[in-house]
Order: sequence, then C-alpha cells, then structure tokens
Amino acid sequence: MMKAAILGCGVIGAGWAARFLLMGWDVVVFDPQDGADQRLMRVIDAARRALPMIYDTGLPDEGRLTFAQTLSEAVAGADWVQESVPERIELKMKVYQTVQAHCDPDAILASSTSGFTPSALQSCATRPAQILVAHPFNPVYLLPLVEVVASPANPPEMVERAEEVLAGVGMAPLHVRAEIDAHIADRLLEAVWRESLWLVKDGIATTAEIDDAIRLGFGLRWAQMGLFETYRIAGGEGGMAHFLAQFGPALAWPWTKLMDVPDLDAELIARIASQSDAQSGDRSIPELEQLRDDNLVALLRALKARKAAAGHGLAEHEATMREPLRDETPLCTARRVVPIDWTDQNGHMNESRYGQVFSDAADAVLEHVGAGQSYIEQSFSYFTVETKTAFRAETHAGDRIEVLTRVATGDGKKLGLAHEMRRISDGTVLATCDQLLVHVSLETRRSCPPRDIVARRIAALAAAHET
Repeated sequence: MMKAAILGCGVIGAGWAARFLLMGWDVVVFDPQDGADQRLMRVIDAARRALPMIYDTGLPDEGRLTFAQTLSEAVAGADWVQESVPERIELKMKVYQTVQAHCDPDAILASSTSGFTPSALQSCATRPAQILVAHPFNPVYLLPLVEVVASPANPPEMVERAEEVLAGVGMAPLHVRAEIDAHIADRLLEAVWRESLWLVKDGIATTAEIDDAIRLGFGLRWAQMGLFETYRIAGGEGGMAHFLAQFGPALAWPWTKLMDVPDLDAELIARIASQSDAQSGDRSIPELEQLRDDNLVALLRALKARKAAAGHGLAEHEATMREPLRDETPLCTARRVVPIDWTDQNGHMNESRYGQVFSDAADAVLEHVGAGQSYIEQSFSYFTVETKTAFRAETHAGDRIEVLTRVATGDGKKLGLAHEMRRISDGTVLATCDQLLVHVSLETRRSCPPRDIVARRIAALAAAHET
C-alpha cells in the first residue's frame, strides 16, 4: 500500500489528503493547529460525497487515515510528502530540513506553493533533487490540474515518476517548462483579479456583476476550450492569424490597469466584503462549497461524455480502474455512486437512469462473454428488445450501488438477463430488471445465431446461474 504524508491540512492540504485517501493510498496527516482534525474531516466527507460521482465505476478501496503527533512520525516511510504549510519561505525551508532528516531518500517531496519556485525551496535542503512543486487548485479532490515545476536539480526520471503518481490519483499534471514565480495559472488569475478590483473600486461593477460576466460568458467557453482555442474560433475561417490581425491593435489601447494595484484600504475592503455578502445571500460557506462541488461534478461528467478538456483525462483514468468481471454467481456487473445530475425534482434517481445502470450492466456481461467492442467491429452485436423494470426503493445522489446479474436465458439468438440493483451499505434491493436481448448481424440488421465461442460462454453462464 502506498503512503502519502500531508503536512498542513488547510483547504489545500485537506483536499490533497482526500484525493490520495479516496484513490486507495494510506494517508498520514500532520498539522499542529487546533481544530485541524475537524477541518480535515469536513473536507474528506465532502470529497467522499462528490469525487465518486464523476466516475461511472467504483473507486479503489479507501486507504487508512491516521494523524501523526510529530512531523517526523508523519513522513517516516512515506512514498509521497505533500507540503501545504503557509506561504512563508522561511517556514517551508525549516519544514524541509526536518522532513529530509526523517523521510525516505527516494520519497518525492512536493510543495503546494502557489508562488515560490522549486529552486527557492531547495536552497537550504540537504537533498535538493528530492523537492519539486506540485501546485493544485481548490477543490483538490475534484479539479484535476496540478502544475508540476522542477529545477535543474531535479532528475528527469524523478519528475516523470512524480507525474505518474499524480496521474494515478486522477490528476492532470501540467509540466511547467521553466521556473517562474506564481507558475502559469495563478499569473493568469492575478491579471483578472487585479482588473476586477479596479472595476469595483472605480464603481464600474459590483462583485456579483463581475462574477456574472465570467460565469455566464467567457467562463463557460474557457471550461471547455481555454483561451487561445476560444479566440481561434473568434477569428472565423481565418483562425488565430485573422483574430490577431483584427484585434491585436487593441492591445495598445489603455483599456486595462493590469500594471497598477488599487489600494486595498478599509473603504475598498468593506465595499467588496459587503457586496460579496449580499451576493451570496444567506448561504453558508459549507452550503456554497457543496453547490460548487455539485456543479463541478455535472460539468466534469458532461466533459467526460464528450472526452473534451478535463473530461478527456477523466475518461482515461476511469478506464484504468475498470476490472474484468469474475465468473461468479451472480455476476457483479456494476459498482458505482449515483451522481447528483441523475436526480429529479423529487430528490431521487430519475427512472431513465435505472435504464442506463442496467444497460451498463448488460454491456459488462457482453464484454465478459466476448461480445464487446471487438465483436461489434466484426459486425455482430446484441440488441435489447424488451425490458421490465420494478422500482423497489428510493435511490438518492451519493448512494453506493451495485448490480448483480444472472444469465436467465442463453439459448440460440436470445440472451435473457435478470438484474438486481442494491444499495451497498445495507443491501437494500432498489430495483430489478428483466432484460431480453437478441443477437444480430450489423450488416443485415437482422437476428442471427452468435459465434460459437460467444454462444458457449453464454451457455456456461446460464448453466451456472440456473436456480
């Protein structure tokens, strides 16, 4: 079992702990601040609710979470050490000196720093090559981006190993090719942040109006295409070259105040805080965090379905977690969490989603008997011709469910499946489905006998499942 040591469990550190823990790592946390354990558990509980919803397969078994009394105890035997202490370079250097006195020399020491370069962090280190930057974004347990920044002291094979670990827990490493303060994403964010502060200070816009400009406009484009590809489209058939020729001269106009910083005096701070409070209404921070997580789950699932942007890596990571079915009675054909976007106005799973669950279960059976994608490429498949679903109990977002399937009919062209969907926590039967499929030729679109090897596999399962 792999072990991650998390040093500091504020918002970022706790998010790291949740990400590693839910991806099957043992996690040891060290944070001497009062109330750190309660803050950590609140974030982990939020991650337990949200992270499994973005996948259409079960997550690995959760790792073991422990709290260390000392920093040396936390890092002993760790494969990965994630430092997320406050952004004070002297503090970080002191932490690394203690860490390197007690950690494995082969362990990767990664900093969540949003501003410091790895060279700065390595300057007083015993083993500089062991330290790099892995800068994530909040919430770490949902947002995949992590900026990986190395210095000349870091061996390429160590950086590659770090990126493999991060990809293995479902993150998308962005290798920053050169050391620069604030890396890439935060420099872009700072530009928007500076201009937004000026718009509020000058009375041009409120915090709510600025947020609307982002979330109702270009923010939606950025989530799927980023900046440059968005502007490439804006250039029409001429692409980016035409866009730059048309709008490039405007960059010389004094539109922005990016080189100036407004004085954050008491008056401006009070104005921003008042507008922000009014914008959020009576919603608490935990309520806003859950709203954010639910919306991110829906966005990530939509992008995954299209294999676009953040969804592309998510789909690839999900594929690595799928395991082939075992010959058992009955077959466990699905194991997953019900996502938030599957619920209806009554607060339970929409009936159409039961059909999707049972369809996915049938696909797992077909893959198991050799009638999956490669079989389809040979111009053969099974079509569903009839289903009968019975709803036994309510199913809610966040429920962990499994489908147990028996092959009820396996003669000739017909394949009959009997599915039972259960809540894993208490074994409650949530729904059942009897499904009849018929083998077809994709060339004639008519029924025909299956290939011998598929027929034999189905017949064997039918015999084993006969009750």
